[in-house]
Amino acid sequence: MSTYILSDETRAKLSKISTASVASALYKRGLRNQFIQGVSPVRWKGRNMVGQAFTLRYIPAREDRNPMEVFRNPEHPQRVAMETCPPGHVLVMDSRKDPRAASAGSILITRLARRGCAGVVTDGGFRDAEGIGQLDMPAYHQRPSAPTNLTLHEALDINVPIACGDAAVFPGDVLVGDGDGVMVIPAHLADEIANECAGMEQFEVFVLEQVEAGAPIIGLYPPTSEKAQTDYARWRKERGL
Repeated sequence: MSTYILSDETRAKLSKISTASVASALYKRGLRNQFIQGVSPVRWKGRNMVGQAFTLRYIPAREDRNPMEVFRNPEHPQRVAMETCPPGHVLVMDSRKDPRAASAGSILITRLARRGCAGVVTDGGFRDAEGIGQLDMPAYHQRPSAPTNLTLHEALDINVPIACGDAAVFPGDVLVGDGDGVMVIPAHLADEIANECAGMEQFEVFVLEQVEAGAPIIGLYPPTSEKAQTDYARWRKERGL
């Protein structure tokens, strides 16, 4: 279990950083598989999702274990996860990349939002996706799915290491989600990645301005020419950066 606590400073930096920049920074450190494959926003909110991971693991449902009556159990893991995911955290669900049955629906996800959670991610689907999309809290999934999770999934383990969209997610890892998808940052690298990527984002704003003005890309991106480095230094100085 990670002892890392995401600071307000790092959260604020990551809220302005793209998943593409995070992916590049992690790749430099040899981490190639930190993007959760196959998920996208239920509805893009125009701002990043940032928070530490709190996890829920599903296994294949077995008919003798998953009748509708299991929801009467106050200790049912799916329900308990909704009530124990800490405020400011992201509930990440391992639904075995299977969206044929819902990982959760709008009532449960609304409860997460009202409790102050930072977001929710599943590599499966959500039922009542339209309602989930209307919440202020970011949510990511594969696609809408009407059937209850009980038809295919059994919620089993809370806050253990999981797989989500072929990425390993450990409790306490830092999730960053934007319009493209969701990156998983190992907790011990979160502050370092936030600091590095803040500079990368500034540089890419400069590059985009140059390209829109007609500049060729060779020597500019990456900045291998002396002119690109000089122009960027001047650009930063003009903006007081």
